[in-house]
Amino acid sequence: MFEGFALERRTSNGRTLRLRRGGSGPPLLLLHGNPQTHAMWHKVAPVLARRFTVICPDLTGYGFSDKPPVSEDHAPYAKRAMAADMLALMQGLGFPRFQVVAHDRGARVAHRLALDAPDAVTRLCVMDIVPTLHHFEQTDMDFALGYYHWFFLAQPHPKPERMILRDVEDWFDAQTSREPKDRGFFHPEARADYLAALHAPGTVAAICEDYRAATTIDLVHDRASRSAGDRVRCPLLVLWGAKGKIGQWYAPVDVWRDYSSGTVTGGTVPSGHYVAEEAPEDVLAALDGFLSRTEE
Repeated sequence: MFEGFALERRTSNGRTLRLRRGGSGPPLLLLHGNPQTHAMWHKVAPVLARRFTVICPDLTGYGFSDKPPVSEDHAPYAKRAMAADMLALMQGLGFPRFQVVAHDRGARVAHRLALDAPDAVTRLCVMDIVPTLHHFEQTDMDFALGYYHWFFLAQPHPKPERMILRDVEDWFDAQTSREPKDRGFFHPEARADYLAALHAPGTVAAICEDYRAATTIDLVHDRASRSAGDRVRCPLLVLWGAKGKIGQWYAPVDVWRDYSSGTVTGGTVPSGHYVAEEAPEDVLAALDGFLSRTEE
């Protein structure tokens, strides 16, 4: 996987992050989701690297990036803090302005990044999410049952951690089976990376802290941004899996237009939740018509 990419560790914002970097051209940041690592981009990053300088980090707390300890306020895992880590990473690499493509939890970090650093993010693609605030304010039985893990992972430390760590691989298989899939669904090297990261000290607690932050400090920040009239200003592409829940529960493009002041476009991909691994050619086609090949 990732032929032609360098595997690096770089310090940004006081955090050491693992990442892969490859290609040449305008900078493009790819952010992964839970319970994964940057390895989820293995089918699309090499193609994008033909036209872009592609940066694929492990998010703070995930993969083999630094994992701040559990805290009462969950502040190190606020999307604002995680976004600041990504911004510092890109600036440290010499990229003050860049495009972002992000999935799942990474897309929530990217949403906050676009709000907090609007001059840095020139284009944004979010995959298989609507804003966190919208989810919680529209919660009903379908959402509570369909995304039950949001409420499980956000339980006080160390309850969910203890349950997950009893059998990490079994939890991973259950967590990634929103749509039924067997153990051969993920590329074996990607799956091995996901599981190795989950077995690393602190990863499971960091994932839980991410979800605890989503129910607390993130909502404070999101409501403050809404009150201030802050919206995503750059062009926004919204993609979601046709077999998943997002399109069943919401009109995703319409939802995102309420959170954006720029152009919002998007549509379905013939996949479940893991769009970049299930339907890479469709994702690449959508990105080809959206991403700018010149510096903006």
